[in-house]
Amino acid sequence: MLLTVICCYFSIKTHKSRACKRRSRKIVLPQGLGITSALGSEKEMPDAALFDFKIVKAATSYFSSENKLGEGGFGPVYKGTFLSGQEVAVKRLSKGSKQGYQEFHNEVRLIARLQHKNLVRLLGWCTHKDEKILIYEYMPNKSLDKFIFDPTRSAELNWEKRFDIIKGIANGLLYLHQHSRMRVIHRDLKTSNVLLDSEMNPKISDFGLARTFQTNQDKGNTQRVVGTYGYMSPEYALNGVFSEKSDVFGFGVILLEIITGKRSTGFYADSNYQSLFGYAWQMWEGGRGLELLDPSMLRSSSWAIEVLRCTQLAMLCIQEDAADRPTMSSAVFSLSSDTCTLPMPNKPAFVFGRGPNPILPASHDNVVEASINELTRTSVHGC
Repeated sequence: MLLTVICCYFSIKTHKSRACKRRSRKIVLPQGLGITSALGSEKEMPDAALFDFKIVKAATSYFSSENKLGEGGFGPVYKGTFLSGQEVAVKRLSKGSKQGYQEFHNEVRLIARLQHKNLVRLLGWCTHKDEKILIYEYMPNKSLDKFIFDPTRSAELNWEKRFDIIKGIANGLLYLHQHSRMRVIHRDLKTSNVLLDSEMNPKISDFGLARTFQTNQDKGNTQRVVGTYGYMSPEYALNGVFSEKSDVFGFGVILLEIITGKRSTGFYADSNYQSLFGYAWQMWEGGRGLELLDPSMLRSSSWAIEVLRCTQLAMLCIQEDAADRPTMSSAVFSLSSDTCTLPMPNKPAFVFGRGPNPILPASHDNVVEASINELTRTSVHGC
């Protein structure tokens, strides 16, 4: 009898201990962040931790300038190293930044629930008085734009590696659109938001402008257009309409930039156009698609089919009419199949000023926010 009682006691104690450990692995969002109201007070944050501010501050050497990696709309980003030796990227919200606060809210609400090898991983967050901080896995090779637009570093990316990066971005985007627990529209795809790990694997980052769709929802609309000129689809830039096809457009721009090593804007002396889109179309339509390839790369005939396929896919992705663009599932399939036949793209009319509202993407990395009225009042001339 005594033995039975002892066994029951230890069984109950072990069960409670395991339950406690399970609870400790889940972090309930703290009150007062403006986040719990969006998620529901009982919702929990999976696979992310609440960090102590003192530990984060020490890891970044008190947010020293030597540890600063860069700065965006959210605020500065620092490299941090914990006592364990783990390296992290620390995003610190700029105090008083409305955009930064909204992005903080969005990142915590979304990215901790997204898990894919081609998405950057949120490790946790930290709040202290007015401080709001996000902690990510550290990407030692920083962002894709630091390679493809650098005359020296671009030579480090041969076509095989560039093609792997293209496929990785496509798979990450397909996950967001179709395979994650939420249908996510990124809305700010660009080369500076594609990070590279130690093995040059791409990871999509910066979900501050992202939006989620319901299962039966095809598009959304906003009166405030926020994004980066050069990557925004015409329907979003001019009318505030966004959808999966808006992200497809951004993917097409990234494709062209990876292939050519050129930014999406700028004057190209050997063409009559002022954007990469017009230049690429002229070369591709004239049967000179292989001449688009970044000159820093050594040429190989074994790449020709892949380069031309990627160029044709890019042209399809940047079509003026969203209905003419492929889905990301079609794009991924075409990148992985040698037998897939791509349709012929139409001339991207808005680049050439043939549409009712011709638009030419502006500065490469200029994040803008404007009302629809402001955009439609602005005269933007095509090539």
